[in-house]
Amino acid sequence: CPQGICRKMLLYILGLVAAWFIYRWYKESKRVPNEGDKYVFITGCDSGFGNNLAKHLDKLGFRVIAGCYTEKGEIELKKVSSERLTTIPLDVTKSESIKKATAFIKDLVGEKDLIWSHPSHSDVVGVISVSFVAPGLWAVVNNAGVGTPSGPCDWLNVEDYKSMLAVNLNGVIDVTLSVLQLIKKAKGRVVNVASVFGRISPFGGPYCVSKYGVEAFNDSLRLNVAPFGVKVLCIEPGFFKTSMSDTAVLKSNMKKLWDRLPQETKDDYGPAFLDISKQFTDGDLMKVVSCMEHAISALHPRYRYSPGWDAKFFWLPLSYMPSCLVDRFFLRYTPHPKVSVL
Repeated sequence: CPQGICRKMLLYILGLVAAWFIYRWYKESKRVPNEGDKYVFITGCDSGFGNNLAKHLDKLGFRVIAGCYTEKGEIELKKVSSERLTTIPLDVTKSESIKKATAFIKDLVGEKDLIWSHPSHSDVVGVISVSFVAPGLWAVVNNAGVGTPSGPCDWLNVEDYKSMLAVNLNGVIDVTLSVLQLIKKAKGRVVNVASVFGRISPFGGPYCVSKYGVEAFNDSLRLNVAPFGVKVLCIEPGFFKTSMSDTAVLKSNMKKLWDRLPQETKDDYGPAFLDISKQFTDGDLMKVVSCMEHAISALHPRYRYSPGWDAKFFWLPLSYMPSCLVDRFFLRYTPHPKVSVL
């Protein structure tokens, strides 16, 4: 085409793109009113994303209910929070614990006083996140999760899968269904913390399986409850610096799995396979927390959030590529077993 026409077309397209970004910024900048009337129940508040979200929402004026796995986590969080924030113990792998939390939430929204005793815990689990608007629950934020055991599929057994799915997937479903009626009354929010590894599986083990499950539950639930005015949002972080991505923890996990392998499998892989390179992680947890807060407080939240430059510009684009190309990339740049034929 003539140079002048092409230039005009390019300027027209750039103008439309700029106008769309301005419109989206204006639309997403609007916030729900009366934050002080909205209760927010957050799981996994002992550390990491959940802990930071609880403190952040407390400062914004929300009435936070923070679920903590340990009593120490509750005490430490209370020390740095206002009187608006309430902590409760919660084990998302146990339905009885979830029922107690739901009953507590119902009574709290109804402005009844409760004394909560902290149970003993024997297993490592996470917690959950939720928000309310009287007369119902404003939002539930399913933030509980674990990252180990993780390794090649033939290093694991079905119990390894069950233990992680109990926290990362079944816990999300159990918690959501237990409070869903309260959320429907408030026309509130369900915020599910999945992962970019719910879109692509670069490594073996139950973690990606659990996050794919969260994505599926999130999508089906979003359609089911839309007629009730409930919004279901998904957070898909990339690699961030948390206890789940700590190199020492991952190496310890691999060593434990290696020690229980039969000799035949050890011979197939070779001891060099145990070497774990240092992960490139983002230490700014507020990138994820800001997405969570927007999903809770924005008048027009996004269906999906992908915090982290690696998620936006590497993992998600890679997830849309043909499987043959993705496989070729991972097989070239990831460790191979000793007896590999590639």
